[in-house]
Amino acid sequence: MSEGLKPGGGIKPELPFKPVRIAVLTVSDTRDESTDTSGQILIDRVRDAGHEFAGRAVIRDDIEAIRAQVRDWIDSQSVDAIISTGGTGLTGRDVTVQALEPLFDKKIDGFSVIFHLVSYATVGLSTLQSRATAGLIDGVFVFCLPGSNGAVKDGWDKVIAAQLDSRHKPCNMVELMPRLLEE
Repeated sequence: MSEGLKPGGGIKPELPFKPVRIAVLTVSDTRDESTDTSGQILIDRVRDAGHEFAGRAVIRDDIEAIRAQVRDWIDSQSVDAIISTGGTGLTGRDVTVQALEPLFDKKIDGFSVIFHLVSYATVGLSTLQSRATAGLIDGVFVFCLPGSNGAVKDGWDKVIAAQLDSRHKPCNMVELMPRLLEE
């Protein structure tokens, strides 16, 4: 990032930490749990941050299969957030965005903007090949990251981790959770 653009806010360690129940979805035609390095990076980071790891699935690039897994987790009421990896690119098989954005009750437009900002610092203009997105489905946060290890690290370390930490101020997404379904 340029010297003129530095993120504000930060973690206040004196505040209590509230763990979030997070599930990890890998979308890939070529990976399984034993070869899913990007999903494992997310799982390790979720646990290392003190959150509750709520589930893992590796699903092929299929719109209905992706939706079914996400709906299962949401309907179980056992997850607060889902982070997917893979299927956000531009090729014909990249269908995560098409699968999940229509389910969003609200799109979190700023996520894509900030993800691309931090990704640009890492991979330059190659960030244009990602359609990373996020939104809310029935009160559950859904973050869709590219499938590369670097993109997963950037997405978690530089964007998602702070917003899913109840100690991040001036605000965070955890404090919104009780009010996400209000009318």
